[in-house]
Amino acid sequence: MQLEGVTSQRTAAKRLGISRNTVKKYWEGDNVPWEHKPYNRDATVMTPEVVQFVKDCLDEDDAVNIKRQRHTARRIYQRLVEERGFTGSESSVRNLVHDMRAARRISQVFIPLRFAPGDAIQIDWGEATIIMDGEKEKVNLFCARLCHSCAPYVIAYKRQNLESFLDAIIHTFQYFGGVPRRLIFDNARVAVKSGFGAQAAAQDDYSQLAAHYGFEPVFCNPASGNEKGLVENLVGYIRRNVCVPLPRVKSLDELNAKLLAKCTQYLNHQIEGRPDKVGVMLNEDQAALQPMPRYTPDISKKVYPTVGRYSTVLFETNHYSVPCKYRGKATTVKAYPNHIEVWIEGTMVARHDRLFGRKEESLDLQHYLPILAQKGRAIRYARPVQNAVPAQFIDWLECQELTAKEIVEMLTRCLEVGYIAVMAGIVSAKEQPAIQDAVTVPPVDLEAYDSLYGKGAAVS
Repeated sequence: MQLEGVTSQRTAAKRLGISRNTVKKYWEGDNVPWEHKPYNRDATVMTPEVVQFVKDCLDEDDAVNIKRQRHTARRIYQRLVEERGFTGSESSVRNLVHDMRAARRISQVFIPLRFAPGDAIQIDWGEATIIMDGEKEKVNLFCARLCHSCAPYVIAYKRQNLESFLDAIIHTFQYFGGVPRRLIFDNARVAVKSGFGAQAAAQDDYSQLAAHYGFEPVFCNPASGNEKGLVENLVGYIRRNVCVPLPRVKSLDELNAKLLAKCTQYLNHQIEGRPDKVGVMLNEDQAALQPMPRYTPDISKKVYPTVGRYSTVLFETNHYSVPCKYRGKATTVKAYPNHIEVWIEGTMVARHDRLFGRKEESLDLQHYLPILAQKGRAIRYARPVQNAVPAQFIDWLECQELTAKEIVEMLTRCLEVGYIAVMAGIVSAKEQPAIQDAVTVPPVDLEAYDSLYGKGAAVS
């Protein structure tokens, strides 16, 4: 730049009262007065070891993921002094922590995504507390959401195990009426055998299910809920809208009916930024889904125990009864999410609700009735009887002076109508008089037959 009437840098410096070097810098046009080069000098005490220590502290915070117990810059400085003998200033540590956190925030910026119809579905697990049959209980919510339409599907299970995981996927496909090309999930052990993210190897049963239905399993990176943000939001939505206040249900089926109703209701919702309602976009998804195979695979967990001396089979430390005539037989136990089946030579001989504790037993009284008829003295102390009817009913049976066979008949009747009805029926029968013949027979006039007989009719 030049001043009016000034022909040299010396004269400009003199008139402006500034250094000739400053005038030269601006005179040549390399700089302008309103731009200042930031001062930046690397602190000599911020060695690579110190930088790595700070990074490790921030990584640890991300892994633990407890917001109220994270490292502050001051705490990192204190640890550096105590553990590494750091001699630099706290401000230098503060500046480093600030820069590192800024770089991490950039990596957390979300990118708007768009999925083609039928392309992908996101799935995840969540927990909720309910009141089932009067008792507070935790259940596991399997949540699925189609990525194009955001249409949801949620189903509850007692446990988050492999059988429930595979069963839930099949129910999801059946609900939507087809199979998406990709299924996006996290790195839970229920699905991943080894590795994580792009290097994850799926469990064998999950791989077989994927091959059967023709979808590609896709796994997220660790601690990257944003990679399946649609279904993460669904978990929170269900908790707030179905599980508050705590739902009071009699069974898991009743809870699942409530969940399904909420998913159906959500189809009338329109998400901000989407061109149409969820239900309308679901039609686009369904038109692009792959068809369902004709055969539904058996996802049960199988073991092969032998029926023991107490006419039970063992599965995961718990005992389940089978009819006593199968003592010593080899069986196939099929464990499903909420029940187990016992098969012998291609026939299902027993079915029980699945037990999730340890060393519990499920004994069906019906399975033991034939042997109880032979061992009447064991009836009072038999656990199948004690589990099926209360002690007062057993006391009442003994007061009736019945034989073992008659008691077993009463127990059989008890399984059909309940012990209260059995007691009421027998008492009323004893109090009533003997049943009279209610059929009225009119008198018959036999004179005509007598006259024939007197006339010498043939008598055979």
